[in-house]
Amino acid sequence: MGFALKSIFSQKKALFGFVIIAVLCLMAIFAPVIAPGEPGARVGRSHQAPSVEHVFGTTKMGRDVYRQFVWGARSSLSVGFATGIAITVIGTAIGLIAGYAGGKTDAVLDLATNAVLVIPNMPLLILLASFAGTVGPMTIMTIIALTSWPWGARMTRSQTMALRNRDFVTAAKMIGEPAWRIIFVEILPNLTPLIGINLVGSIIYAIVAQTTLEYLGFGDPLKVTWGTMLYNAQNASAIMVGAWWDIAVPAAGIALTGLGLALINFTFDEIANPQLRSGPALTRWFRLTRARNRMMRAGQ
Repeated sequence: MGFALKSIFSQKKALFGFVIIAVLCLMAIFAPVIAPGEPGARVGRSHQAPSVEHVFGTTKMGRDVYRQFVWGARSSLSVGFATGIAITVIGTAIGLIAGYAGGKTDAVLDLATNAVLVIPNMPLLILLASFAGTVGPMTIMTIIALTSWPWGARMTRSQTMALRNRDFVTAAKMIGEPAWRIIFVEILPNLTPLIGINLVGSIIYAIVAQTTLEYLGFGDPLKVTWGTMLYNAQNASAIMVGAWWDIAVPAAGIALTGLGLALINFTFDEIANPQLRSGPALTRWFRLTRARNRMMRAGQ
């Protein structure tokens, strides 16, 4: 765990990604302070361009886009992070149990994982959302969490099966350690980078999936989220009338969130795969080679 945290915060791209996510989260937390008022209130004319009074312009209904963007971050980020955590917990638990127990337990859990895995995820989400009708963020979070855990479960199962035959696990079994302690104390800490990759990827997927469902009209239009902002902008023909800010602002929020999380995920990849850590060493080698060549030319 200590090595993972040290590796994360020693990478510039990870720090940059962390700063992006921290700023967006702080914006969402302090929404009542930095964007006071009701996000659904009409404050100006229809489709006013960005100005001093309305920094990000207004929507077709005369609502302030900046206020909606800040308040929408609360729902989009909270659903994304909560769903990502739920997906990771479910996938990690199933993968650990299947990989460590083996036998019939592994066969049953692997069958369930494959059954969910072969179903196209996004069409399944749309189908479930269409049956549920107009749904709020909580329902969307539940649908995504219950249909998106298999990838994490497969990765965790594979790594657990590799770790359960290691010497330190065998030694723990020989001295009579209970199974739960072997799983949580011996195996789980060695899965930290893999769990981190799964968590960050799940959060990105959850935010994109939520936005997609809401953009297609399955979300609650009375809830202010980045997805409903895009849905309302589409219905208002924002691009056709030249109100680009109505779509650009929530799209930028989603893109920035994805960028920040992706930068953090790159570092988790480097921790999990040592071969990827050769990049900085190669950069230094090329720099030294160029410096040596310059010195040789100067000597001549």
